[in-house]
Amino acid sequence: MSGVMRGEQSSGRPLRIERRADRVIATLDRPEVRNAIDRATVDALHELCAELEAEPRVLILHGAGGVFAGGADIAQLRERRAADARAGINTAAFRRVWELPMPVIAAVEGFALGGGAELAYAADIRIGTPDVSIGNPEPALGIIAAAGASWLLPRLVGAGRAAELLLTGRALTADEALAWGVLSAVHPADELLPAAHAIADRIARLDPLAVQYTKRALHAPLEAHPAIDLELQAELFESPEKFRRMTAFLERKRS
Repeated sequence: MSGVMRGEQSSGRPLRIERRADRVIATLDRPEVRNAIDRATVDALHELCAELEAEPRVLILHGAGGVFAGGADIAQLRERRAADARAGINTAAFRRVWELPMPVIAAVEGFALGGGAELAYAADIRIGTPDVSIGNPEPALGIIAAAGASWLLPRLVGAGRAAELLLTGRALTADEALAWGVLSAVHPADELLPAAHAIADRIARLDPLAVQYTKRALHAPLEAHPAIDLELQAELFESPEKFRRMTAFLERKRS
């Protein structure tokens, strides 16, 4: 577990938040409905994103009760109409998570289906437990996966595999998700959050601005490269932190 001291915690539903100096841990906390993502969850995600846009920190996403998120709240989803679809209720929140300045780590346990899978896809790094089941069964309910899967999943697994998953509605097991690159590691349930914190610890040792710029470059469309890389690097070449870190490296090498 991280050596960073615990910070402020808030226990209000549907998103339980723990704040530390260099990271925020947000736990989806509706275990009685497998952490189904309802409008209150979406609103809470927007509030959290506003906080992290103003004060960039690593975000760790997790689910309570041994489940990441079983999907969108079907009772609410059934009542939504065309205007709700065009409003992009879940889409806007998940894209905002994807666009956060610092890395997002999804610690995925158990089910991550439908909107739960799309929230996980919006993370930069996903790790999971051996019981993970992740995928998008939306066509079985008469809808499509419209909150990010159609453009995030191909970035993760390639167009062909994304098509297989989205057109068949099947879910990946943990082993499949690891092999396909949806997950980068699998850990026992009691080691999942410590592993997420270990990743956050590694990020915390780096220059925050360099991390933010690396994420910005990774998210840029193909046609933006290499111009965006060179512009971001140009800014970093002038940063005091670059000189401080490189000087410290050279001094350690000489000693």
